[in-house]
Amino acid sequence: MHENPLFIESTLPLQYPRFDLITNSDYAPAFERGMEQQLKEIDVIANNPEKPTFENTIIAMEKTGDIFIRTNAIFSNLNSANTNPVLQKLEVEISPKLAAHKDKILLNGKLFSRIKTLYNERETLGLDTEAKRVLWRYYEDFVRAGANLTAANKEKLMRLNEEIAALQTDFVQKTMNEVAASSVYVDKREDLAGLSDAEIEAMSVDAKADGHSGKYEIRLQNTTGQAVLAKLQNRALRQKILEASEHRGNRGGKYDTRANVVALAKKRAERAKLLGYSNFAAYSLADQTAGSVDVVNKMLGQLAPLAVAKARNEAVDMQSVIDAEKGGFKLTSADWDYYAEKVRLKNYDFDESQLMPYFELNHVMIDGVFFAANKLYGITFKERHDLPVYEPTVRVFEVFDKDGSQLAILITDMYARSNKKGGAWEVEYNIQNGLKGTKPVVAIHLNIPKPVTGQPTLLTYDEVRTAFHEFGHALHSMFSHVKYPRIAGTNVPRDFVEYPSQVNEMWAVWPEVLQNYARHYKTGAVIPKELLDKVEAASKFNQGYSTTELIGANIIDQAWHQIPAAKVPAAADVMSFDAAALKKAGVDFAPVPPRYRSTYFSHIFGGDFDGNYAAGYYSYFWSEVLDADSVEWFKAHGGLKRENGDYFRAQLLSRGATEDPLQLFRKFTGSDPDIGPLLKRRGL
Repeated sequence: MHENPLFIESTLPLQYPRFDLITNSDYAPAFERGMEQQLKEIDVIANNPEKPTFENTIIAMEKTGDIFIRTNAIFSNLNSANTNPVLQKLEVEISPKLAAHKDKILLNGKLFSRIKTLYNERETLGLDTEAKRVLWRYYEDFVRAGANLTAANKEKLMRLNEEIAALQTDFVQKTMNEVAASSVYVDKREDLAGLSDAEIEAMSVDAKADGHSGKYEIRLQNTTGQAVLAKLQNRALRQKILEASEHRGNRGGKYDTRANVVALAKKRAERAKLLGYSNFAAYSLADQTAGSVDVVNKMLGQLAPLAVAKARNEAVDMQSVIDAEKGGFKLTSADWDYYAEKVRLKNYDFDESQLMPYFELNHVMIDGVFFAANKLYGITFKERHDLPVYEPTVRVFEVFDKDGSQLAILITDMYARSNKKGGAWEVEYNIQNGLKGTKPVVAIHLNIPKPVTGQPTLLTYDEVRTAFHEFGHALHSMFSHVKYPRIAGTNVPRDFVEYPSQVNEMWAVWPEVLQNYARHYKTGAVIPKELLDKVEAASKFNQGYSTTELIGANIIDQAWHQIPAAKVPAAADVMSFDAAALKKAGVDFAPVPPRYRSTYFSHIFGGDFDGNYAAGYYSYFWSEVLDADSVEWFKAHGGLKRENGDYFRAQLLSRGATEDPLQLFRKFTGSDPDIGPLLKRRGL
């Protein structure tokens, strides 16, 4: 008989997951046993006749749920990276049960009574700073989950939580299936003029794999804009691709998400009101470093007019190229990327395609991402070929600390697949845990188009930057040196979690790093200095567009989550609601659509029970303010130096949420956050 590998700790290094043994049928019984086991452990704590102590309550809670935590981590991660119909079906069944399981813990009155007693007596318990912080975190978790509600309102809240979880799961699955169903097929090779032979061949292979032999398949990415739009000469095809992208989830049929959007906005607003907040954004932001709706609205209000003004100026430059070519049409969003490249070539004498031969994937990772980490932190990497993987292109690296001791295991999953969600992300299979001595097993994921066999994987500059970004998250996880797992690693406020990862992006263009990895894939020649100079000169190019599209997505996010349930529109009015929100904020500039429209905005309408970035997409801007400040600090202190890396690690990367995050930032930089460096970086 098959023995369920999820029932026991893996015997592989650092409890690395047994991808080779786990089957689809293992998850449901493991979830069932794991939840049952954890609730029994929680009941023992809640019903302990002894007086509450930090040890018999908080530490005891930190040690519960081994099977559940292991199962949930592996299932949720694989369901994002390598899903299949069985896992998707289970996700639909299990998501409301997971929400209910969480409520059974957080709404346990006896357990909360013990935590509340400790919290009220916290100054007399002799706790150190970290213990006080984790006690505060647990108290806040329970209060924000509704522990102070009446029994009747707790029942209402639990129903809402299960409904929200089910709706979010359904949204994610619909958007994944809609991406696959929205591919654009091209009959004639000549219609793909502007693309490389390798890119065209890959599209032919994709089409054949999806049952369309003899055609070329353009698979869509998660965002509104699509990478191929910068190269395709065929304007009608560009328009067709963008139209397909923007109509995702908004064209009827089984993958339409408008009903999900409306139901989620309404139920989240109802949940927030039940918990004593005027709207969901107010509830969400109260637990973030931004602190309030007013602070976020002020930041977006500062950025929006500057960004749109710059985007309008950029549009004038592109229209002049169209007119000079006797195009006879007005610039649209489908034209922007294509003519942006022409303006870049005209003004800076280079286009992005000139960079790609110097950005080969293996060199980027080994000689770029890992090289910079070694210079800054002294860590080293050794590829492991003996550990199982869930997909043949996945790679595994053992990570060693500066003293040669084992630090972590890193999994890299870089290629796009039809059964992999879009975008890029980092996850933790095992979190650092000082109570148990557990070290991290983490993974980073990108969605780079896989070339045909025999061809190199050449990255765009954006993909290079994304690789450094996601590895920045991994560093935050791997360097965690915290006693309590609830506040370890990336368990920090959502609007702070992006900060360390965005700081790590700076090393992608640091001269010493760039010259080490940016080598021509055929000749091995280092990227020419004159090309680097052009890249630097053009660094603020097109920032009006990129900032405006992000602000547009932020405005949509806040619009849905700053209204009460009674003002949520009907499903048929979702797109007009988006349009009205953009117009009100002054970012309704047609050539620059929002980075995501509501119907495929998985950051805010998908994800886990907590909604991931719901009312929190601003986090990228918020973190970039901190990031831009920190980049200036690194530059002022000599850049890529070991002492700088060690200081950043000691002051911030290793600390998790053991202190208020903004206080950690102030200790590192020596000052309060300043928006000035961000505005300068984006040319605003």
